Amino acid sequence: MKVKEVADLVGISVRTLHYYDEIGLLKPEETTTSGYREYSGKNLETLQQILFFKELGFPLKKIKEIINDPLFDRQIALEVQHKMLLKKRSQLEKMIRTIEKTIQYEKGEIKMTNKDRFEGFDFSYNPYEKEARELWGDATVDEANAKIAALSKSEQEEFTERFKEIYENLAKVRHLPPDSEEAQAAIEEWYLFLNKMGNYSLEAFKNLGEMYVNDPRFTENIDKFGEGLARFMREAMAVYADNLCNGIN
Repeated sequence: MKVKEVADLVGISVRTLHYYDEIGLLKPEETTTSGYREYSGKNLETLQQILFFKELGFPLKKIKEIINDPLFDRQIALEVQHKMLLKKRSQLEKMIRTIEKTIQYEKGEIKMTNKDRFEGFDFSYNPYEKEARELWGDATVDEANAKIAALSKSEQEEFTERFKEIYENLAKVRHLPPDSEEAQAAIEEWYLFLNKMGNYSLEAFKNLGEMYVNDPRFTENIDKFGEGLARFMREAMAVYADNLCNGIN
């Protein structure tokens, strides 16, 4: 199949396929002497795999590493992706019901408790744990997970509420300079909150901010609280860490 035929079949742009070729993510089976890309059935299988990973929030760099690994098993990957998508669907269904109930509540048709408002938000599952372990080591992550697991149900609900409150406060000041007093006060709450669960050094805190921008999964989730929040947090976290290191705060 020619590149235009593949693009029309899948519903993506020709430019995207060209980009995948350029970065070595999806090389066409053949390129004619005239420069036309020709894709095989195996190429289409790989493209399907790429799009599954993308839907699950994997960055292109990580997808390339996975599918180019000599030990990569397509069948196992499909089974894992299936489980992950089922989990994602379940959570989305809960959030859809919460939105529907909220619409009814706003119309005065039903009553909602505070707990009802946040049905479907799940912060107990951390899809970024592998990256966290690579950055900070098993000890820090295991300590944080152990502390969260030891919380009672009501304490975990309080944990989630506090998490949401901190992000909402950060969203309110995201248009201010990252080094402003208000921004630094808000980001300090986040630093102290993290260190209640684990032992995050200033360097780890700063690196975490970088991940918020470099990993599109983080950016997408954080920016749900306000557009541009991830980038603002990255900058504010760097200022906070540098100031403490220099004895300014």
